[in-house]
Amino acid sequence: MNKEEVRRQIIGIGIVPVLRVSSPKLAMAAAEAVLAGGVPIVEVTLTIPKAVDVIRELVMSMSSDVIVGAGTVLDAQAAQQCLDSGAEFLVSPVFDLETIKLANSAGKLMMAGALTPTEIVNAWTRGSDFVKVFPCGNAGGPKYIQALRGPLPHIPLIPTGGVSLDTAAAFITAGASALGVGSELISESELKAGNPMHITRTAKQFVTIVQEARQTGQLVTP
Repeated sequence: MNKEEVRRQIIGIGIVPVLRVSSPKLAMAAAEAVLAGGVPIVEVTLTIPKAVDVIRELVMSMSSDVIVGAGTVLDAQAAQQCLDSGAEFLVSPVFDLETIKLANSAGKLMMAGALTPTEIVNAWTRGSDFVKVFPCGNAGGPKYIQALRGPLPHIPLIPTGGVSLDTAAAFITAGASALGVGSELISESELKAGNPMHITRTAKQFVTIVQEARQTGQLVTP
């Protein structure tokens, strides 16, 4: 899958599940659960033990239509390991120019992290395909995205942090291109309890909310 196809899929689905769990086994179960919920995208964070092996295993075991990416990528060395394992996109909570350069040279999609307008413009002009606005909930949530979209309508923003079933619609109508969703979707306690269907149901709810918010286009106050 090329970078443009990955970009279209992320925008089309509108949800990027962030897998931040305590074991490879739980990560595999989480990926299967969100896929069953209609979200063929997973971001495997490097905070997971043996995360690079998890990426490789998911790439090998999942359908070719499933997009596996790497998250919490802080430097180019880690980024290269993820790409070597088959990651189709890279996500970072920060701006690291060498990581962006590596992604671009490899033809892979990059989501660099930023928070302030200056940081966002810097990440975008340096080659990030999306800008991950993090931690968005702490900065004002949907209202912050709406404020950013005024002067920066050309930059595709993916808010992460503070995204929940209650706020998802407001983020979309505020102008978010997609949503990064972590613990509000991937519940480790439900996985440990042997209840992945909870995650599947939640994934379906997020997909529906995104679709409906895009259709109505009306600002929803969380």
